[in-house]
Amino acid sequence: MNFSTIKKTVGIVVFSMVAVSGFAQDIIARQAPSDRRLKDIRNVKLNNTAAIAADLNNPAGNIYTDWTDNLRSCSGSVPANYKVDLRGFCMPTPSRKINSNFGPRWGRQHEGLDVKVYIGDTIRAAFDGKVRICKYNGGGYGYYIVIRHPNGLETLYGHLSKQIVKKDQVVRAGEPIGLGGNTGKSSGSHLHFETRLLGQPIDPALLFDFEHQDVTGDYFIVQNGISKGNVARSSSTISTGSQAGGSTARK
Repeated sequence: MNFSTIKKTVGIVVFSMVAVSGFAQDIIARQAPSDRRLKDIRNVKLNNTAAIAADLNNPAGNIYTDWTDNLRSCSGSVPANYKVDLRGFCMPTPSRKINSNFGPRWGRQHEGLDVKVYIGDTIRAAFDGKVRICKYNGGGYGYYIVIRHPNGLETLYGHLSKQIVKKDQVVRAGEPIGLGGNTGKSSGSHLHFETRLLGQPIDPALLFDFEHQDVTGDYFIVQNGISKGNVARSSSTISTGSQAGGSTARK
């Protein structure tokens, strides 16, 4: 190899190194804004996670002023035009069969839905929340769980064969909380499912569509004692009687 050839070879190598270095710098320059955006997104997620965590430690603290193991006697107040957010839900069971509806039954008020499940079936939390009650009631719900949610609702899951969460435990929507059963005052295995606001029962069928495994709408509006879905998929109304202590449903 002569001297001229060596010079050409060295020149090509140096040029290539400079070109690669410049190309790499261009890539880094183009990535920098993306990296900053990604960092911003991560910060937003961290902030949201922290806010959610704080909310779950005191769910619906803007409504409730107590935290006891008394099912019906809840203190607090619902603001006018209160919007219950039903997004981020999970159906408590994939079962679509309702054995007994909300309303008068055997001379008394049946305050929830009886959904057909089998002993050992997984029961899941309907929304993010915190377990307020985890008890056994031999003359009624059997093993049951009550969860308070940031949207203001409380959900009750009764006649369980096993509770797999504890009082004051924070749970996420879809997280297993118990197993289907036939405990307490029950004539067959099923899930007794209730939705309540300030201790007052609301017909779960106004919020949850078990047949289609969906909620009836994105929101459920409480307005001057009247609750109604505010989107096209929900046209039912209910008088919650939040302050009066009674409830009637119209469909």
